[in-house]
Amino acid sequence: MAKRLDQVLVIDIESTCWEGGFPPRGQANDIIEVGLCPLDLATGRRPEKVSILVRPERSTVGPFCTGLTTLTQEQVAAGVAFKDACKRLEDEYHSHERLWASYGDYDRRQFEKQCREVGVRYPFGPSHLNVKTLCSLALGLPSEVGLPQALAHFNLPLEGTHHRGHDDAWNVAALLAEVVKKMRG
Repeated sequence: MAKRLDQVLVIDIESTCWEGGFPPRGQANDIIEVGLCPLDLATGRRPEKVSILVRPERSTVGPFCTGLTTLTQEQVAAGVAFKDACKRLEDEYHSHERLWASYGDYDRRQFEKQCREVGVRYPFGPSHLNVKTLCSLALGLPSEVGLPQALAHFNLPLEGTHHRGHDDAWNVAALLAEVVKKMRG
């Protein structure tokens, strides 16, 4: 099957997290939000931003995680099952057929890991674009920078709430649009 290059699906996930980075005994990182912003490559437009709240199955959202993401256990408990979120990506956004992108490799690794651990089909094709690396290369930086710094380099505002999936996907899509525009001259 040929890869569709009409859009790039920009994805940003939020996962359960804990101070110090490690889950308590008996818990594992669960994706709790899939933020998505399709980027139309012909126009550079971002037609929508979507937040898919995902019910954690192996962990709970605690105060540290809520402080970072603003998401509460009550909000994500009303979300969809992880397998249903993956199916929605495939059915509505044709994620197996399109290039997908994220800011860094965390999102790709977490999707791969959770799909493997819980026995859910990986919702994406084999091609992933790391926008964090791409932006640093485009700017000639000696190392990668965080999302707020990358946006500042391109004189783009940080819109919405940082560490909310749909807002971060929206901002990453804006960055990617600028890099593509710069590449095309």
